[in-house]
Amino acid sequence: MPNNSPPPAPPLDGIFQALADPTRRAVIQRLTAGPATVSELAGPFEMALPSFLQHLKVLEDSGMVSSTKKGRVRTCEIDIQNLSAAGGWIDHQRAIWESRLGRLDNYLNEIQSTEND
Repeated sequence: MPNNSPPPAPPLDGIFQALADPTRRAVIQRLTAGPATVSELAGPFEMALPSFLQHLKVLEDSGMVSSTKKGRVRTCEIDIQNLSAAGGWIDHQRAIWESRLGRLDNYLNEIQSTEND
């Protein structure tokens, strides 16, 4: 019986490492508008194609970008599920800190009100 479950999401370390570089973040931003060829993605950057391809490899290894080749044209697209994994982690951390700051705010308000009494 074939395994129809989706592959596990890549580790967050790889996702955040990929997002640490401004070139790779720009590629992700461009791909949110839709698939693009390697030539289209590389166009805005002043770097040799082999250097740009290294950036694409990091993005593909992180699971955020996939590519297909048809003839000599390689087209890339974003994998929103893996990008969402990073967003989910960030949202969880934000919720923890907002809760802590809310409790601190309540505590400080209690102290201030008892000092005013």
